[in-house]
Amino acid sequence: MKRFNILVTIGVIGIIFLIIVPLPTFLLDFLFILNITLSFLILIMTLYIREALEFSVFPSILLITTLFRLGLNISSTRKILFDNGYAGQVVKTFGEFVIRGNAVIGFIIFLIIVLVQFIVITKGSERVAEVAARFTLDAMPGKQMAIDADLNSGLIDEEQARTRRSKIQREADFFGSMDGATKFVKGDAIISIIITLINFLGGIIIGFMNNQGGFSEIMQIYTTATIGDGLVSQLPALLISVATGMIVTRSASQGSLSEDVSRQFLAQPRVLMIAGGAVACLCLIPGFPVPQILVASCVLIGGGYFLLRKQRTAAEEEAEGPGLVETEVTSEASFYKNIENVYGLLNVEQIEMEFGYSLIPLADESSGGSFIDRVVMFRKQMALEMGFVIPSVRIKDSGQLNPNQYSILLKGEEVARGDILMDHYLALPPVGDTADISGIDTIDPAFHIPAKWISEDKKIQAEIAGYTLIDPTSVVITHLSEVIKAHLHELLNRQEVNNLLENLKKVNASIVDDTIPSVISIGTLQKVLSNLLREGIPIRDMETIVETLSDYGLQVKDTDMLTEYVRQALKRTISHRFSEAGQMKVLSLDEKIENMIMSSVKKVDTGSYLALEPSTIQKIISAATGEIDKISDLVPVPVILTSPIVRIYFKKLLDQFYPNVTVVSFNEIDNNIQIQALGNIALN
Repeated sequence: MKRFNILVTIGVIGIIFLIIVPLPTFLLDFLFILNITLSFLILIMTLYIREALEFSVFPSILLITTLFRLGLNISSTRKILFDNGYAGQVVKTFGEFVIRGNAVIGFIIFLIIVLVQFIVITKGSERVAEVAARFTLDAMPGKQMAIDADLNSGLIDEEQARTRRSKIQREADFFGSMDGATKFVKGDAIISIIITLINFLGGIIIGFMNNQGGFSEIMQIYTTATIGDGLVSQLPALLISVATGMIVTRSASQGSLSEDVSRQFLAQPRVLMIAGGAVACLCLIPGFPVPQILVASCVLIGGGYFLLRKQRTAAEEEAEGPGLVETEVTSEASFYKNIENVYGLLNVEQIEMEFGYSLIPLADESSGGSFIDRVVMFRKQMALEMGFVIPSVRIKDSGQLNPNQYSILLKGEEVARGDILMDHYLALPPVGDTADISGIDTIDPAFHIPAKWISEDKKIQAEIAGYTLIDPTSVVITHLSEVIKAHLHELLNRQEVNNLLENLKKVNASIVDDTIPSVISIGTLQKVLSNLLREGIPIRDMETIVETLSDYGLQVKDTDMLTEYVRQALKRTISHRFSEAGQMKVLSLDEKIENMIMSSVKKVDTGSYLALEPSTIQKIISAATGEIDKISDLVPVPVILTSPIVRIYFKKLLDQFYPNVTVVSFNEIDNNIQIQALGNIALN
C-alpha cells in the first residue's frame, strides 16, 4: 500500500514534467494506451458502485486524468509539428482508421464525435452535478434535524448519529467538489478543439515551409495526424465524461447499475412483450429490413413470455406452500377440555402491537421490514438511559383495525392508536413561516403536533422547505417509545426487580444480601423504583438506590419518603437529566404556598395525604399555569424548584393537572449546577 502511495505521487509529478519534457515516440504510444486504460477502469468502477461516496476520490481523479490528457496533447502536438506529422503509431492508426483515405469525411466524423462529447455528455454531467450539489446542500438542515429526532427518541445511539452526520457532510463536500470538477471536463473538451485546430493549421503551414510535398499530400499527412491525435484524447475524455454522469446520478439507486438495470427491467415481463409487439409493427412500413425487425421482436416477446411464466410458477409455489403442511384439525371444544389450555387464556402480554394488514410489511423481515430490529435498538437505548430492560413486544395482525392503523396495548388493554401511510413520509413543519407543500394533513401520533403525509416525489421539495421527514417505521417506533416511557412504572414487575438485583449481585452481592429482605422487602423496593420511573428518574444506579434504602429502611416505612431519600442520593443523576450545559432553568415556589401545603398535610398509618380546600387548590393551579405558560417557549419541559419537605406533596397536587411537569427540591440539585430562575409561582 505504501509503495502504491509513492507511485501515485510520482505519477502526479511526472504529469507536470510531461508538459515540458519531449517524449520519445515509443513512450508516447505507451502513455496513450495507459490513458485509454485508466479511462475504461474509471468508467467500469462507476458502473459497479452503489453510492457516490464509494468513489469519493473521483473529483481528484478527474483533475489528474484531465491534466494527464492535456500533457499528452501537448507532447503529441510537439511531435506532429516537429516530426512532419508523425506522433507515434497510436495516433497514426487512429487517424487512418477514421479517415480511410478521405480527409473531408474523416474530419466531419471527428467533429461530430467532439460535439457529442462537448454538448451532450459534458454539458449534461455538468448540469446534473450542479443541481445535485445545490439540492444536497439545501437538504442538509432537514437531514440533521431528522438525525436529532431519531437520537432524542432513542432510535439510534451517539455513534450512529455521528456516523450519519459524517456521511451527510461527506455527501455535501463530494457533490460540491463534483460541481467544480465538472468544469475541468468542460474546459478539457474546449481546449481539445483548440489544439486540434492548432495542429491542423500549424501542420499545414509547417508542411509548406518544409516542402513536404503537394497540397493534397500535406493535407493528407496533417489531417491524419490531427484527427488521430484528437481521437486519442477525445476517447478517454468521452469515457471520463460518461463516468462523471454515472457517478452523479447514483443517488436514487439501491445497487450497482448492472443490478438495478437487470432487476428493474426484468421485473416487468409484460412491458417487454408489448415492446416486442410494437417493434413487429414496423414490418408494415415499406422498405424497412424485415429480418432484423423480426429478430428484435422475437427476442423481446420470447424473453417477456419466459419471465412471465417464471413469475407465475413462483407465485403458485408460494400459494401452495402452506397447503403442503398437514395439520391435525381439532375442534375448539376438544381443545378446551384440557383445563390447562383454559388457564392459558388468562395470560396477558405486557406490551403488544397490532397492525392493520397494510402495515404488516413493516414487521415482516422477509419483506425487508426493520421494525423488530428497531425495537431491539430501542430496548438497548432504554437500558442505557433509564436502567430498565423493557419486555419483549408481541406483534400480531388484527382484522378489527383499519388497514393503515396500528394499536399499542399494555397488559392486554389499548393505550394508544395511530394511522400511517406506507410509501409516504411524515413531514413536520419547521418553526416559523415556510413554503407550504401539498400533502395529507394529519397529527403526529407521538407528540400530537400538526404534520403532513407527503409522497416520495415531494421529498426533495419538503427538505428544501425545511420540513423534517420521518419514514413510517420511525413514526411507529417513536410513538411506541413515547408510550413506553410514559408507562415504565407500570411495566416494572417483581420479576424484573429480581432480575435487577441479580445483576447487582454480580458487582456488589453484600449490599443485596444485607438489605433484601432483612431491611426492606422486594415489594417496597418495587414501589420505590416505580416512583422514580414515574417521574423519569433513571434506576441504572441500583447500588446507590439499595444502599440508601438500607440506611433509612428500618426507621422510615413510608415508601414516598423513602423515594425522597433515594432521589436526594441520586442528585447528580437528577441534575444532569434536567439541566443543560451546567445550568437548570426553573420556576420557584413561593414560601407562602409551601407553608400552606405543609399545614394541610395529614398523616395516617399508611402514609400521608394533602387536605386542601378546592378553592385553594384552584388558586395554586392557576398561579402555576400562568407561570408555566410564560416559559413554554423557553423550555420544553418545565422544572419547578421547591423545598425538600414540600416536593412530594406539590408534585402529587400538580399531577392531576400537569403530569409532565418536573418538580425537584433543593437537595436534589448538585453543587456544580447553576440555577436560573425564570419565574416565581405565587398567589396574588
